Amino acid sequence: MKVINLNKLSVLLKYFIKAPLFCFVYLFLESCIPEDPGKLPILGFKDAVENKDNPGQVDTVYHTIANFNFVNQDSTMVTNDTFADKIYVSDFFFTSCPTICPIMKAQMLRVYDTFTNNPEVMLLSHTIDPEYDTVALLKDYADRLEVTSEKWHFVTGDKEKIYEIGQRSYLVTVQEDQFQPGGYLHSGAFILVDKDRRIRGIYDGTKPDQVDRLINDIPILLSEYKDNIEN
Repeated sequence: MKVINLNKLSVLLKYFIKAPLFCFVYLFLESCIPEDPGKLPILGFKDAVENKDNPGQVDTVYHTIANFNFVNQDSTMVTNDTFADKIYVSDFFFTSCPTICPIMKAQMLRVYDTFTNNPEVMLLSHTIDPEYDTVALLKDYADRLEVTSEKWHFVTGDKEKIYEIGQRSYLVTVQEDQFQPGGYLHSGAFILVDKDRRIRGIYDGTKPDQVDRLINDIPILLSEYKDNIEN
């Protein structure tokens, strides 16, 4: 299978780390045009590979979220399998964040409240300050938000693994920066991931109108899988 050019990927990732969300979306503009107007676009890097079973046929291979292994607020291991046959919304934060995180969490609560009774929709928040954000602290944080781990996982783990999956899989800004309030620089993006680990939407989690769009897009994504079953 042909692989993504890692040099190109590295250059783009360095840009993503420093770029605001609108630049990120601009770089993905080509991928944002859905092949089917009734479906959400598939975002991220993509590659054309020859089908081994049907020579001459070219398939599109899309960027997907890599395997991960973190621990949530209940000391339970959270992996890709946790989200099997689910769609989920992911973000990155830290509990002592003095800037955008409180806004993001208020907006993510809207998503949580809207889909509380839908078992196919889950939420995943990664702390980018695992030294401070212990499992016990994440548990207290979730309790104060009055949310359950069955629906919304707050995860911690190895810092480098968290940063790697943020930058390489979710393609968002995640890094330490002593010149930023709180000592970290991170994206305010909410990332919508489908049941096949593909990114289907990027939304500014600090803006209510963007979160409105996310809330409206989730049923569209769910209906895509329903249609596939029926067909």
